[in-house]
Amino acid sequence: MDWNNLSVLVTGGTGSFGKKFTEMMLNRYRPRKLIIFSRDELKQFEMAQEFNDDRLRYFIGDVRDKDRLHRAFRGVDVVIHAAALKQVPAAEYNPFEAVKTNILGAQNIIDVAIDQKVKKVIALSTDKASNPINLYGATKLCSDKLFVAGNSYSGQGGTRFSVVRYGNVIGSRGSVIPFFKQKMATGRLPITDPRMTRFWITLEQGVEFVIKCLDMTSGGETFIPKIPSMNIMDLAKAVCPDCVCETIGIRPGEKLHEVMITEDDSRHTIEYDGMYVIQPDFHWWTRDTLDGGRPVPDGFRYSSDNNDVWMTVEELRKHTKD
Repeated sequence: MDWNNLSVLVTGGTGSFGKKFTEMMLNRYRPRKLIIFSRDELKQFEMAQEFNDDRLRYFIGDVRDKDRLHRAFRGVDVVIHAAALKQVPAAEYNPFEAVKTNILGAQNIIDVAIDQKVKKVIALSTDKASNPINLYGATKLCSDKLFVAGNSYSGQGGTRFSVVRYGNVIGSRGSVIPFFKQKMATGRLPITDPRMTRFWITLEQGVEFVIKCLDMTSGGETFIPKIPSMNIMDLAKAVCPDCVCETIGIRPGEKLHEVMITEDDSRHTIEYDGMYVIQPDFHWWTRDTLDGGRPVPDGFRYSSDNNDVWMTVEELRKHTKD
């Protein structure tokens, strides 16, 4: 993609992903215009102090507000949809709010992108959307399916929608690493379950993957990077080696292991050297393989506990340093 001539908008642009995406876009790809769309004026003010660049625009708005999206999307070529209510416990206890933002907000993004003739939209998803057991995961699965189906609504030559699904982002807001560091002073670490595993990706890797997928997408794909797993006890050793670990039990809606591709999804999944692509199961999808991709084996399942690549304590220590 020739980013120099493009106008790009990021929903939820003041979050961890949005800030790293902004940094990399301005420094490496240099789009014509980059719009930060979010509902927090303080975070936008702070971000404007950090990034002094005349290509940046700041829009106060909420993905629930369709009229505001119409105004923001005017003249935009590419949208990265990162806005969501993401905390599992918060979604469990505020389910109506999660539905309004994660599902109805997704529908608004799709409708407005088509109306405003946006060229490409990529929605950020989560491993929790695969075989979900909590409300957050269920809303994101619904959102993913809406974005894939959005290609049917936009028609041939219209807006292309796709999804990027990846695991926990190292050190992002609300992740376990800042929580562990906060608890370090007490000398005791609450561990939900010592068997717990998670996928891990850095912010920079996540942004690079999204940009790569924007280049690749034909519309309708769910892109999944091949990333390492980690065990929660190894993370505890890396971050707080001198702390005593206390098992407190899994929280409501929490999984022991994370899955990014289920056995059912594997029937439509193509493998590449650095990623998997779940192809849309729609009549309009005509490509059997994507530029040399190969089908995964029957019954394949991509889960954090059966991964081939694991982060060591040393690697985790390196990635979790301030």
